[in-house]
Amino acid sequence: MDTVKVLLVDDDALVRAGLTMMLGAFDDLEVVGAITDGTEVAAAVNTHRPDVVLMDIRMPGLDGLSATESLRKRRDAPQVIVLTTFDTDEHVLRALRAGAGGFLLKHTPPREIADAVRRVAGGEPMMSPEVLRKMIGMVSGADPGRDRARTALERLSPGERDVARLIAEGRTNQEIASELLMSTATVKAYVSRIFTKLSLTNRVQIALLVHDAR
Repeated sequence: MDTVKVLLVDDDALVRAGLTMMLGAFDDLEVVGAITDGTEVAAAVNTHRPDVVLMDIRMPGLDGLSATESLRKRRDAPQVIVLTTFDTDEHVLRALRAGAGGFLLKHTPPREIADAVRRVAGGEPMMSPEVLRKMIGMVSGADPGRDRARTALERLSPGERDVARLIAEGRTNQEIASELLMSTATVKAYVSRIFTKLSLTNRVQIALLVHDAR
């Protein structure tokens, strides 16, 4: 298995040290850098080329949500997991719409954080159970963006809409392939086309769009 390179962004020195030690205990994970503020993210990504960025929200200069929005606009953007003590509706929704592939709370057990890093590096979304429940509650009550979401989904072919629907249900590529009777490679091709047609960058954004359209 290839080593997953991780960049830490947190203004708390103890948190950076703890995460470095914790992730370093896993042979397939490597902390390649640790910085203190969102203003340093672009340069650090250029230098270290991480696969995943673990991003705090509240920092003294540029906050983690703004840094995530900026970072995910890059063509070569790494995946981002927001790792924080704050899980307000505004923070969760803004992070996911910005393109974060995960949202975890800092009290998440170390092994679960490590697993989240692996899964997000592989393109699968990962959220703390508390955050997932909050997101479902938010999107189930969302209505203002319904027409926009439905219009966006209409740009997809029937097959692409089927794949998007199953992504919103949390299915893996293998599970989607089994249900739709197609190869995993075909599913991956559908997912790539969905990203391109809808100008999205990860599966979480697809799931949010599908939920918004309901």
